Amino acid sequence: MKKVRKAIIPAAGLGTRFLPATKALAKEMLPIVDKPTIQFIVEEARQAGIEDIVIVIGKNKRSIEDHFDANPELEDALSANHKEEMLELVQQTTDMNLYFIRQSHPRGLGDAVLTAKDFIGNEPFMVMQGDDLNEGRTSLTQQLIMSYQQTGASTLGVMQVPHEETAKYGVIDPLTAVNDDLYQVKQFVEKPQPENAPSDLAIIGRYLFTPEIFTALEKTPIGKGNELQLTDAIDRLNQTQRVFAHRFEGQRYDVGNKLGWLETNIAFGLRHPETRDGLRNYLKTLTTLLDAEDAAKSQTVPQKHLSAAVKKSARPKISVSIHQ
Repeated sequence: MKKVRKAIIPAAGLGTRFLPATKALAKEMLPIVDKPTIQFIVEEARQAGIEDIVIVIGKNKRSIEDHFDANPELEDALSANHKEEMLELVQQTTDMNLYFIRQSHPRGLGDAVLTAKDFIGNEPFMVMQGDDLNEGRTSLTQQLIMSYQQTGASTLGVMQVPHEETAKYGVIDPLTAVNDDLYQVKQFVEKPQPENAPSDLAIIGRYLFTPEIFTALEKTPIGKGNELQLTDAIDRLNQTQRVFAHRFEGQRYDVGNKLGWLETNIAFGLRHPETRDGLRNYLKTLTTLLDAEDAAKSQTVPQKHLSAAVKKSARPKISVSIHQ
C-alpha cells in the first residue's frame, strides 16, 4: 500500500460571499486572528505527514503565492531588530514543498481536483478544502489516513449536521457500519433538499482518494450549477470501487461564510495569548449590554399597540386644532 504523500488544496473560487473584501484578496487569505485560513490547512497537511502540496489557484490569487514565498527584506529587518519569534513565524510559511497550478475558469471542485491530475500521478492523495477547519485529538486528515491504512480505499470525512441544512452539503446514504466511525456508502448525493436527504451525514471538506477518482471525474457530466461536481464523481467511483465515509467527532469550523468566519475568529481569539484576556472582557461587557437591551425591549409596549394608542390620543388634539 502506497503512502499518502500528496495533497490538493483547491483555492480558485471567486469568494463572492466575502465581497468586496475578496475582489482583490484571495478568500483563503482572510485571517483567523493573525494567520491566513489557508496556512491552517497547510499546517494540518504537514502534521499528517503530507510531503508535497499543490494549491490550485485562479485569477487574483497571487496573494497566496506571495504569502508562502520568501521575503528576504522582511526577514533581515526582523533579524536586525532581534524579533526572533516573529522571524520564526515568517520562516514557517516558506519551509514547505508547495506547488501552484492555475485553473483557467472556476468550474467547480471536481474540475479543480482534475486540474492536478498530472501532479498526483498514480498515488493516493488528500483533497483539503479551505472553508473547513477542524480540531480533535488528531486532525481529520490524520484520521482519514489511518482509515485508508485499514481499507486501502477512498475515504471521505463526514459529520452530522442539522437536517434542515442538508442542502448546503454533499450527503451520504450509509450502507453498513464497519465500526463506530467508518461506513460503507450506498450513494452520495450533492446538496439534497431536506425532504430528499438520505441522512444527516454531510461531507465536510476532507477527502482521501485513490487515483481512480480521476477516471471517474473524466466520465462525470457537468452537474448542478453548471459545474463538475466532485460528489457526482465520488458516486460514480463508488459503483466500481467501494468508497468509505469516516465520521469526525471533533470540532469543525466553517469559515466559508461571514458568520462562520466571525465565530471562528472569536473561538480562536479566546485562545490567542495576545487577545484572549481583552476579548473575554469585551465579550462579557457586550453580553451585559445585549442583555440590558433585550430586557428593555421586553418592557416596551408592542409597536402595534403603541401605534393604536398614539392614533387614539392624537385624534382629539387634531380635531380641536382644526376647529380653532
